[in-house]
Amino acid sequence: MTTMLEGLGTVEIAVAACIVFGAFIIRGMSGFGAGMLGIPLLAFMMPVHTAVSMFGLLVLVLFAFLSVRDWGEVVHEELKLLFVPTLVGVVCGVLLFKQLDNRLLLRLLGGFLVAYSIYALAARHFGLQELTCTRRWAPPVAFVAAFIDTLFGGGGGTLVVIYLHMRRVGRAQFRATVAVLWLAEMIARILGYGAAGYYTLDILLLCALLLPVMGAGTWVGERLGNRISQEAFSRLMALLLMLTGGGLLMK
Repeated sequence: MTTMLEGLGTVEIAVAACIVFGAFIIRGMSGFGAGMLGIPLLAFMMPVHTAVSMFGLLVLVLFAFLSVRDWGEVVHEELKLLFVPTLVGVVCGVLLFKQLDNRLLLRLLGGFLVAYSIYALAARHFGLQELTCTRRWAPPVAFVAAFIDTLFGGGGGTLVVIYLHMRRVGRAQFRATVAVLWLAEMIARILGYGAAGYYTLDILLLCALLLPVMGAGTWVGERLGNRISQEAFSRLMALLLMLTGGGLLMK
């Protein structure tokens, strides 16, 4: 039986490395978005479950590193409100994923992301009042985000991005807070992937090959992101949310 690595030639592995590099440049600049870009492209050359589980492990390693490095930038008050509902959302997603109308839920989320991103861009361009929210929104947002992430392997975390953006969390604090929050979520999800038998030796070897590429992409992305203004950073987030929403609507 041919193993996955034997089925991927040098060219395919090089293309996978380029995809991972580009995806983590985006993640380094914005604090999110690696999976939204990387997983669909990797799925052209490997099974979707392989791409999702492999990417999950790469992201876990990155979030563990960032959580330690940037712990001082974490907004602990927001993290406390988001943490427990996130874990509850993962558990509920695992229990209920076979019983929901997945396509409808994805399209509703996609429509919301597109609508919010259009408003955010219009607010910047036309001087409209920007939306804000109170901390009472943290528990439902965290629960729904983790629930959707667990069901579909991603997409739900953008709700946390919107919440923290509406809370006016700064760029460095935003990236540090979501890294710690999503580290906890990824640990729970990867335990599920492992229990399902998705982490074969081939996947672990491929992850090991791509770890330096992930690190390089993150390094480049963070340095590019640190050179742009807060206003440009907000526009970048809005555009990424719009692309994510459009992708979900087309699924």
